[in-house]
Amino acid sequence: MKLAPLASALGLVALSQVALAQSGPEQTAAQLMDPAKVVQPMQDPKAAVQTMTNLMDPATLMIMMQRGMDPAAYTRMLQSGMSPDILRAYAGFMDPAMYTRWMAAAMDPNFYTAAMAPFLNPNMYMKWLAAPLDPRMLQMAMAPFNPNLYMNWATAPLAPANLNLMMAPLNPNLYSQWAAAAANPATYGAWGAFMNPATYGAMPNPFAGFVPQAPAAPAAPAAPAAK
Repeated sequence: MKLAPLASALGLVALSQVALAQSGPEQTAAQLMDPAKVVQPMQDPKAAVQTMTNLMDPATLMIMMQRGMDPAAYTRMLQSGMSPDILRAYAGFMDPAMYTRWMAAAMDPNFYTAAMAPFLNPNMYMKWLAAPLDPRMLQMAMAPFNPNLYMNWATAPLAPANLNLMMAPLNPNLYSQWAAAAANPATYGAWGAFMNPATYGAMPNPFAGFVPQAPAAPAAPAAPAAK
């Protein structure tokens, strides 16, 4: 009987490690710093559990802090924010399939087990205790004494990526891409079927029996065979 709690705890740790293997701190940090991808954990319960598990790891926060000191990270965030991908990402909240997944997860005990696994993993707390001595943390502590950090921020307005970003509103292709994404039924998930003309073309016409059909045209006579 005393082995049951230990076996349960080991099972929770195993679930936590599986979540970490599927989506590591690098992937989670990149996802949370991308405006077009930050909503993905909100739309999928499995992705939400993986993201929460990685946020319990101090490595994820260290990576986000390191990237936050680079001006190029904010350039990529603005580029993603101007892309029509952000429309497709947030239009996913209109998909009823998303709410169906969350309702199914709310009734699944495995979902709560996986969500509690990071808090019951002693390895996570050991990582937090060792975080102040992590080389990445020490490197960030010394970053204010690095003159290259200030040079990167001083020259950021003249970086080619930022100059292209400032000229992006003058590019008509940007608006064409947004219009194409807004008119694409696939952008709205299940609700996009109501916008797709093919949905109504496949429906039978209930008034077809009341409308007389035109007689078929007589077939043209066959041409005489050549002698």
